[in-house]
Amino acid sequence: MSRTFVRSAIRWTTARPWLAAVLGVPLLAALPSQSALYMPRSFRLAIARGTRTTDGRPGASYWQNRARYQIALTVAPPNRSIRGSEKITYVNESPDTLRRVAFRLFMNVHQPEAPRAGGARASYLTSGVHVDSFAVNGTTEQWPDDSRHFTWVPVPLPAALAPHDSVRFDVGWHYDLAPAGGTREGIIDSTTYYLAYFYPRVSVYDDVDGWDTMDFIGTQEFYSDFNDYDVTVSVPASTIVWGTGTLTNPASVLQPEYLRRFQASLTSDETIPIASVGELARHAVTQQNATNGWHFAARNVPDVAFGLSDHYDWDGASVLVDDSAHRRASVQAAYNDSAADFHHMVRYARHALDFLSHQWPGVPYPYEKTTVFQGGAGMEYPMMVNDESYPDTSFSAIVAEHELAHTYFPFYMGIDETRYGFMDEGWATTFEYLFEQPLLGAKGATTLYQRFRIAGWIHDSSATQDLPIITPGDLLRGNALGNNEYGKPSLGYLAVKELLGDAMFRKCLHAYVERWHGKHPQPWDFFYTFNAVSGRNLNWFWNDWYFSNNYIDLSVHSVTRARGGYAVVVDNVGGMDAPFDLALQYSDGSTQTVHETPAVWAAGEKAGRVTIATTKTLRSLAIDGGIFMDADTTNNRWTAR
Repeated sequence: MSRTFVRSAIRWTTARPWLAAVLGVPLLAALPSQSALYMPRSFRLAIARGTRTTDGRPGASYWQNRARYQIALTVAPPNRSIRGSEKITYVNESPDTLRRVAFRLFMNVHQPEAPRAGGARASYLTSGVHVDSFAVNGTTEQWPDDSRHFTWVPVPLPAALAPHDSVRFDVGWHYDLAPAGGTREGIIDSTTYYLAYFYPRVSVYDDVDGWDTMDFIGTQEFYSDFNDYDVTVSVPASTIVWGTGTLTNPASVLQPEYLRRFQASLTSDETIPIASVGELARHAVTQQNATNGWHFAARNVPDVAFGLSDHYDWDGASVLVDDSAHRRASVQAAYNDSAADFHHMVRYARHALDFLSHQWPGVPYPYEKTTVFQGGAGMEYPMMVNDESYPDTSFSAIVAEHELAHTYFPFYMGIDETRYGFMDEGWATTFEYLFEQPLLGAKGATTLYQRFRIAGWIHDSSATQDLPIITPGDLLRGNALGNNEYGKPSLGYLAVKELLGDAMFRKCLHAYVERWHGKHPQPWDFFYTFNAVSGRNLNWFWNDWYFSNNYIDLSVHSVTRARGGYAVVVDNVGGMDAPFDLALQYSDGSTQTVHETPAVWAAGEKAGRVTIATTKTLRSLAIDGGIFMDADTTNNRWTAR
């Protein structure tokens, strides 16, 4: 443990008047039987304080902080310098008096000395974020210059921020944009930029962990408060800006014909080519001022991102996402004309939003629009996607759907992706598989899911692959992190879908979304919501899937004659409560498939007993898990002697 870590831990421990009383509460005895799930002490304390509950609802005393950002950004490609100023009004809704705040400077991950998950090319490195001016409540203050901190900075307040009070920060800054090179932000080409995580922001202060002071090292993702944003991006004439929120001044930045096309796309079911590279080259699309200020406004979103180019094609359409309210969402695409798949991207994204709104999760898309921007990251942002171009158009559609599914998790639901990435990537992967089925057919979807999401994990017997899914993501690296956030939890969600049946699973999922959208749920809020809404104690399932070192390995233990047929015993060697099929072949050449849901493992059973009712003679039997791939298939078959 480093001395820096110890000093930071001491510095950021906030004394709270309730602590002494809480420490005297026998928390284990106070909680109902659901305490069979491991809970961190911080979550138990939150229950004791009344901000969380054991039935999955937000507690009566639940709170979260918020802010308003007014940002002015100047970008002038091919100049790499990004310059900005902002006014932040930060509201302390917590019961705690805050004497300092944590600021996030994500772009400092580009500094040569910054901690990173791996090495970096020379082109990736910059001098990071330079804070040019800083004021608190109108009074100029010294920005802390502490070489121990990179992507977060502790900032003392000149006067303590009382509960339910606010403070205003004025910040001026600049930084150099690095080549994107497949990362989440940066220079796509000399006049095409993708701007993400570009502004200094106040980090999350929540009811469970206090200040979020995890270093951003380039792998784990993000955790943000719900804020209101007013952003103006000033760019040269003929440069278009796409971004999070409502474009409030289209008439000020677009020439009349292109304004008409843009507005028509907002209600059109068919793709409308709004602007092309040739039209941009003729300076026909945008108002030909020295610079144009593109003004965007967004409320109650966790972040903003922007893409800009002077030579990207721009398409648009819309899709009905909320039948009861007759609400449509705009669907846009911005791309290099040479990207063949992106010429179909609006159609792909329309289909994705329709599926997500009406099928799974079956919750109306919550935002007014989305834009799929050709970059190189395969990355999601509120109302924005930064995707690669692929030769396989079906794969392009699937990648776009996966990123658009993130609208719900993490953005609508306020997930802490840094610690618990399985709460967002796992869900996006689940919806991705369900989306693939009508697109590719059941067999094609299964094959792709197995190859792309499961095979790398199930065929890797190293110890890191068996770490519990609940392990905080900041403690994991490489494949252990990826498998714990994508394939493994997705299989768990699909398994509980089988266990509960589609109707109850949907009811539980919708209750979870209704309870926690716009807030900050943790894993236990999800588990306890499903327990409460289903009316079933599913802790045996949650423990085996999310809290254990288990994996999937089933074996045929025995097949014996029984009255009316056969008795089959299947051993759960790996411990994960996976569904499975028994593929039966009889002596007369006929076949049968018997399906078992995870209920066969209920109450911790490690031997599943299956009764096969038949008058025929069984010749052979094989376990087939489908997407629930088996680590050892050598023990999955039985043949009569």
